[in-house]
Amino acid sequence: MVQVPESLPARMYLLSYDLNKHRMAVKGGRLGYVLRAAALTELYLDGRLTEERRRPRPGTPGDDPYGLLARIAASRPRSWQYWVRKDGRAMVRAVRDELVQGGWIRVQPSRMFGIFPSQQVTVKDPRVVKTLWGGASSALRGKPVAHVNSYDAAAVALAAAGELKTVLPRPDRRRHKRRIAELTARSGPAAPAVRKVLSAERAAAAG
Repeated sequence: MVQVPESLPARMYLLSYDLNKHRMAVKGGRLGYVLRAAALTELYLDGRLTEERRRPRPGTPGDDPYGLLARIAASRPRSWQYWVRKDGRAMVRAVRDELVQGGWIRVQPSRMFGIFPSQQVTVKDPRVVKTLWGGASSALRGKPVAHVNSYDAAAVALAAAGELKTVLPRPDRRRHKRRIAELTARSGPAAPAVRKVLSAERAAAAG
């Protein structure tokens, strides 16, 4: 049986990897939003984070691997979108380092277009990505939503919100729109916040 990372952010990072092209399909800001939302979702599903007046608030005390609970507790009430947007690049680095230390990926310095410094990410065992993809794919079909593994449901919700084509190409997002909505409703407020952040960015760019 293929082992997969326990943390939801680590799983979403690996699901953002394109096995055919041997590189990350999503980088930068959008990947940061997805990983931040994954961390928030993990806390929410475990009860360490709750919602009050449509804003996240600390819940049951517990582990705080990325320091989000401490920051939310120290801050005035802010929207889910605020916490999805904040420190996204630092989140990408933290999750990437976590995966390197765990032996899941290898990162080597490279240059984009032969000029700009970049990081070349390689997944050591493609079966890990395929296993995660299989879990997300099965969440779209078959068993009732209430019986789907919570992290698989969250993976679909986050992939749809973050438009991860590696998991959900646009035709699949359209075809399974109702099922995705049900999985998203089960996974908490962070995934919809990603969609709102991306929509706001597009509106600002068009504007």
